[in-house]
Amino acid sequence: MGSEMRGFSLKVLLLTLVTAVALPVAHAASNPNRAPAAESKKKTVKARGVRPKRDLRETREAREHRKRQLALEGGGPQKPTGKRRGGYQKVAFASALAGVPPVLTSGDLAGLNLTPDPLALSSNVALVMDQTTNEVLFEKNATVSLPIASITKLMTSLVVVEAGQDLDELLTVSEEDVDREKFTHSRLKVGAQLSRANMLHIALMSSENRAAAALGRNYPGGIRAFVAAMNSRARELGMDSSQFSDSTGLNSSNVSSARDLAKLVMAAYQHPLIRQYSTDSRYAVDPGGRMLEYRNSNGLIESSDWEIGLQKTGYISEAGRCLVMQVHVSGRPFVMIFLDSKSKQARLSDASRIRKWLESRGASLVSERRSNRS
Repeated sequence: MGSEMRGFSLKVLLLTLVTAVALPVAHAASNPNRAPAAESKKKTVKARGVRPKRDLRETREAREHRKRQLALEGGGPQKPTGKRRGGYQKVAFASALAGVPPVLTSGDLAGLNLTPDPLALSSNVALVMDQTTNEVLFEKNATVSLPIASITKLMTSLVVVEAGQDLDELLTVSEEDVDREKFTHSRLKVGAQLSRANMLHIALMSSENRAAAALGRNYPGGIRAFVAAMNSRARELGMDSSQFSDSTGLNSSNVSSARDLAKLVMAAYQHPLIRQYSTDSRYAVDPGGRMLEYRNSNGLIESSDWEIGLQKTGYISEAGRCLVMQVHVSGRPFVMIFLDSKSKQARLSDASRIRKWLESRGASLVSERRSNRS
């Protein structure tokens, strides 16, 4: 009896094992599409090396992140395009462009951009003066007072040179010289040391703001006394439409007119040091640590077509692109002022257009004089 029971138990166990194996096979055979999918899923999971649940969770998180990004961009959720990544980038790019307002300068806000001129200059303000006779040959909005940005540094240099300060004295860049107005970059670190001459050199040539700030701060009485000296010198020159607030020009309350700036250019031109420093194409300084090479901010300096005796560039958003120069055209000295242009190239193009106009005008005058003599 005991042996019969053991035999019966073995038969039951064997039948159970056979059934366990046979049922999944039969189920797969009755569902031919399901078995390959399951196999494919296993292979995919194994190839990717991630668990299916984690993969799904990351996909959901990516979708939610995309929705939040679109909401921040102002586009809201978008319909599927079939190429989600490309579609999303286009939406974000378009909304970013739509959210950027046009930059209006002080001249634009005053309507100066609506002023026509016979030479179709892009600068809102322009003036050309014969330096020999002080005759104004061309002007456009030349009496309007506007922000002048780093053209301010021309007055800074005039005050420093005429004060007779020691040019060999070492000046140290401090936290006070860091730009808290426009947060502009400077290659001069806090603690850097340069002579007053080198500070003046790179301030004029490359519009180095911390150098200009250090020059004003190291004036007897500090920056307040320096600004007072700038405004006093402006009154002496008859610059009645001008006002200075700092030594860098970063503050938009540094204002002047083209007619006033012509007077400043002619006064600064009397100093050989200002002429040299403003027209050097490159200059290297050692503020302590390693040499720094600076380049002139005016691209015309390295052009053999131009004979420039003095120059200064400037830019802040309120002022636009500015340029003042003393140049020789056809052997004759002229002062050129360009304020509130929309790009670096535009102000240089305006200068080239004026030079061609002067050349043609000079040729006409010579021809007219010859005709009168005959």
